Amino acid sequence: MQATWLRKFAAPLRRTPRLTLAAVAALAVLAPTIAPARAQPLETVRRVDAERYAGVWHEIARLPYRMEERCVADVTTAFVRRGMTTFDIETRCRRADGSWETDAGIVRIQDTATNAKMEIRFLPLALAWWPFAWSDYWILDLAPDYSYALVGAPARDALWILARHPVLETVVVERLVAKARALGFPVDKLIRSQSAAG
Repeated sequence: MQATWLRKFAAPLRRTPRLTLAAVAALAVLAPTIAPARAQPLETVRRVDAERYAGVWHEIARLPYRMEERCVADVTTAFVRRGMTTFDIETRCRRADGSWETDAGIVRIQDTATNAKMEIRFLPLALAWWPFAWSDYWILDLAPDYSYALVGAPARDALWILARHPVLETVVVERLVAKARALGFPVDKLIRSQSAAG
């Protein structure tokens, strides 16, 4: 019986070109060394001063995000300290028809050793137990003077470039985009804020 199984297994291999088998073997050996950046752990900044992070942030660019589907310009998020590990937040933006949209939520710090790993929720408190109610909000880059920030999620499905003013220097934006690309984010899908573009 064992011999029969071996013959069935070996038959397709005999018909497979040697080059294909060699390529498969090479990929098996090299796969761990050519893993995409998105498979690597995502590193945050070493420390965030929660008090200094509070305040208003202007969105310079973002990956498509369900909560901002109707936002076309002038996107801002205001962080207000609520407690030692939480913020109240309010996101405001202009829609295509010129009207304003406002959403309120809460942010909680996950990692109090750095304050760089947070979670954000816009759903009502009654739905906070839902597994998808909270979204990761990790601070990946932060200006020494807290004038800009790069924020993303470890799944690489959310990314924001934020600044304290509606316009951020092009050289800084390009550096943050390059960093996000190196970290495995699909930066070709970035949506630039109309207010940031002038």
